[in-house]
Amino acid sequence: MVSGTAVPLDRSDVDTDQIIPSDWLKRVERTGFGAGLFAEWRDDRHFVLNNAAFAGATILVTGPNFGVGSSREHAVWALTDYGFRAVVSPRFGDIFRSNATKAGLVPVEVDAVVGRTLLDAVLADPHLEVTVDVERGLIEAPAAGVEAPFALDEFTRQRLVEGLDDIALTERRADEVSAYEANRSNWLPTTTVPV
Repeated sequence: MVSGTAVPLDRSDVDTDQIIPSDWLKRVERTGFGAGLFAEWRDDRHFVLNNAAFAGATILVTGPNFGVGSSREHAVWALTDYGFRAVVSPRFGDIFRSNATKAGLVPVEVDAVVGRTLLDAVLADPHLEVTVDVERGLIEAPAAGVEAPFALDEFTRQRLVEGLDDIALTERRADEVSAYEANRSNWLPTTTVPV
């Protein structure tokens, strides 16, 4: 479950190049990208992330077609490194959506009316409490009269609830991997490091 305040990004067709400009892709770590989130837009002192009223928000509410464009994982890393745990939009780019769920960022896809209602409510009240209940597949902002379902397949829902990334999913099968490695032919490549 993600609960907290939200940042209203009243823009549509936000692509991954706008989320994290290419200048930031030279980093070799998965951390530190939050400083580059919407870097070119943040030069405008009126840009929403520069508004102290929205500091500390854990949910980003945006217009339709968020995360379209290139397949860079860095866009999701920038959002999570900045502190966002969920993004609400009427539509996501397919690859962005997949990258988000693998990195623990909840993509909350709502219909256009709900999206606009929530965006307007957050614009009007930076302190509006929003809850994304992943287990129930429900987004709520009671003070704004918003309660709407959002879809996640069962595997993705469970993965997000348990906080599992690809490595954690593999580690769940460590016994099976070890058993395979113990019985595989010597001429095959190995996952163990020689001592």
